[in-house]
Amino acid sequence: MAVLPMKKALICGLKEDRKGTLEFLQRQEILEISCENPGDDLFQRMDTAASRSEFERKSDAAAQALAVLDTYEPEKKGLLDSFAGREPISLEVYEELAGRREEIQKTAERLLELSKEIQERKAELPKLHRRREALTPWMEFDLPLDFSGTKTTAAFAGAIPREISREELERSVLEEAAAEAGAREVPAQISVVSVSKEQTCFFVVCAAQDGPFMDLALKKLGFIRAPLSSEIPAVQNRKLEEEIRRLGEENARAEEEIRSMAKEREKLKFLADYYAMREEKYQVLSKLAQSRSVFLITGFVPARDAGNLERGLTSRYPVYVEFTDPDEEEDVPVLLQNNKFAEPVEGIVESYSLPGKGEMDPTAITAPFYYVLFGLMLSDAAYGLIMVFGCAYCLKKFKNMEPGMRKTLKMFLYSGISTTFWGVLFGSFFGDAVNVIATTFFDRPDIRLAPLWFEPVAMPMKMLVFSFAFGIVHLFAGLGAKLYSCIKSGHILDGIYDAVFWYLLVGGAIVYILTIDMFTEMFELGFTLPASVGNVAAAAALVGLVGIILTNGRESKNWGKRIAKGLYGAYGITSYLSDILSYSRLLALGLATSVISTVFNQMGSMLGNSIPGMILFILVFVIGHALNLAINAMGAYVHTNRLQFVEFFGKFYEGGGRKFSPFAIHTKYFKVKEDH
Repeated sequence: MAVLPMKKALICGLKEDRKGTLEFLQRQEILEISCENPGDDLFQRMDTAASRSEFERKSDAAAQALAVLDTYEPEKKGLLDSFAGREPISLEVYEELAGRREEIQKTAERLLELSKEIQERKAELPKLHRRREALTPWMEFDLPLDFSGTKTTAAFAGAIPREISREELERSVLEEAAAEAGAREVPAQISVVSVSKEQTCFFVVCAAQDGPFMDLALKKLGFIRAPLSSEIPAVQNRKLEEEIRRLGEENARAEEEIRSMAKEREKLKFLADYYAMREEKYQVLSKLAQSRSVFLITGFVPARDAGNLERGLTSRYPVYVEFTDPDEEEDVPVLLQNNKFAEPVEGIVESYSLPGKGEMDPTAITAPFYYVLFGLMLSDAAYGLIMVFGCAYCLKKFKNMEPGMRKTLKMFLYSGISTTFWGVLFGSFFGDAVNVIATTFFDRPDIRLAPLWFEPVAMPMKMLVFSFAFGIVHLFAGLGAKLYSCIKSGHILDGIYDAVFWYLLVGGAIVYILTIDMFTEMFELGFTLPASVGNVAAAAALVGLVGIILTNGRESKNWGKRIAKGLYGAYGITSYLSDILSYSRLLALGLATSVISTVFNQMGSMLGNSIPGMILFILVFVIGHALNLAINAMGAYVHTNRLQFVEFFGKFYEGGGRKFSPFAIHTKYFKVKEDH
């Protein structure tokens, strides 16, 4: 439950050691480089834009080469391999592969070249197929399609876009030609080559002097010239077939060559990561202050790691390392440290906002409430066990899982334990599956999983009251955190004004309500507090109300404004009422999980104790409960976050801190292990 203290680091070294120093810092991943300007003309910054652009290009080329490999020889991955994380490699292996980067780069370029050639050939194939299709109606024609006649004749090869008989075609062509020639007969020879529903292909020969009239006549009939070719269609078709076959064979050879390079996949992954690392390193390099002989690095390092960083650097390079405490006004990054139980919830806190300057880390107090709230909303023992064993299996199997993913799975593991606990208390195991199976298939309606506490579906009012009670505890814990923060920072009076008075007002009001018969009967509490307790509670609430009115606007010197702000602050009691009502979602989501489970169980048992009934039950059971678990687990996650962010954090936590972002190896496939 702590925000780690930071030290401000200053590293000064010889320029010849700059590369090694930066690479060491990048592998250590414990220094956030701030690159302050020393304010001296002696130091300048290096322009690395061209180098970074080149590294980015090479990294992208390696990534594209991997994509080519994945297209023709996909990498075999299991269903859960997304949890595996990056593969660790030793510094020795890293340096060995880095020395072969040019060789690996040539492999990447060859893959991209082969892919480009394949795509070009694939783009050419449709064109060739279209040309073949255009030639198909002319396969019986024994002249080149671009034949236009001789010195004494004019020839036309083409088609009319409809089916027409030879007699009708000849009559239409000759009539139109005669009309164009001024009612003079135009002798012509017409040969039909092929006929289909879509078109009629034919060949016309006439005298050269009648060629213009024939051309105009054919156009009026919708004549479309045949695809031009200087060869006989059958010959042209054979050449096109040979070209298509050749392109296919070349593509097959290229694809086979690509598949043969699958053994280079890991090296290509390394290359993509290597140049991504260099690009990031040069980005930092461009911000460093450097002179002709030395370089300066400034930044922040967790105080716990300062000693190790200094020893690691000074043992390798003749550098000067100095650590100082940051100034009060400096923007110091935030890094959280918690025990194993609370650590998984750090991501939830971070998604809201990291602690601001001087603010407590709320992770430790958030964690137990988070797990309990999640479990209450899902509240099915079977679903909880599935979550527990699924998360435990992944955590055990994948040792190199990324820290963020590991924290998330641990969070769901603990939430699954909570879900199992509440499921047992409420008697829910795949809803009422135990009773349905026993009744339908074993004729034993007496067998059921009895709740250890009570069944929310049968006693919804009891569950609602419990939800409100838990919500009050949650809200009061938030006020307690506020009080703790004020006391720790030395602002005890602020803690009394902003926490204790609200305890008195809200707590007194709640206790007073419990002395009113109407409310206790409505909520089926079974008890009513005596009037004397109500008088004490009312007095406490009055003290809290007066205290809030007098102190909520204490920053104002004008008493009129102070009282007005105090009255407005006291109006905040309504927000507490709405906050408490928000916890009714514990009832709503818990009932939703249980009711939907019951519906699926009843649907599956509709055909009774028979072979088809068993098959139906298994199908509905597996699919239905898988959907129910997925949907309601997501709902529990979302609404648990909402209760933490709005109702809980709203009582004591503001955030606004900046995340600690060390100079690190932000790669996709590998992470380098530092040799110790």
